[in-house]
Amino acid sequence: MCPCSLDIPDSPAAFPYPIETLVPQSGRMVLLDRVLEVGDDHIVAELKVRDDGLFSSADQHVPAWVGLEYMAQAIAAYSGYHRKCRGEAIGLGFLLGTRYFECSVGSFPCGATLTVRAEKIIEAANDMSVFDCTIAGKHIQASSKLNVLLPQDSQKFLAGKGI
Repeated sequence: MCPCSLDIPDSPAAFPYPIETLVPQSGRMVLLDRVLEVGDDHIVAELKVRDDGLFSSADQHVPAWVGLEYMAQAIAAYSGYHRKCRGEAIGLGFLLGTRYFECSVGSFPCGATLTVRAEKIIEAANDMSVFDCTIAGKHIQASSKLNVLLPQDSQKFLAGKGI
């Protein structure tokens, strides 16, 4: 069983789960590198902005709007971690919208190390939540509130929608 709250030392090996085991994304779509800290209502993750052509441009930058995906994946890792703690399988989550996205730069330079923090500020009975998210790096600050749906059973949810 996972501890309810876990502060991770500097060693990536100290966190019990690789990021790939916490998110539904796979392969190159896993954009986060590791979890630094996780608690009852928050997660802190880290990534190095990649220059693999997936989102990067010829000038070795990734558009700032990709920061929303970094934030969403942090929320997915938060959900995945807590699901694992409860002995449940990782499920799909849905980004419903964002409010107040602000970023100090128009793009992230490839190679930059970014820290992503997501803190749950509202959780409704209908599986909807709001997370206050930030991204920090050298001369980089971004913030937004993300509205997400984290259904208990994503397959049942999708089936009920005819998908």
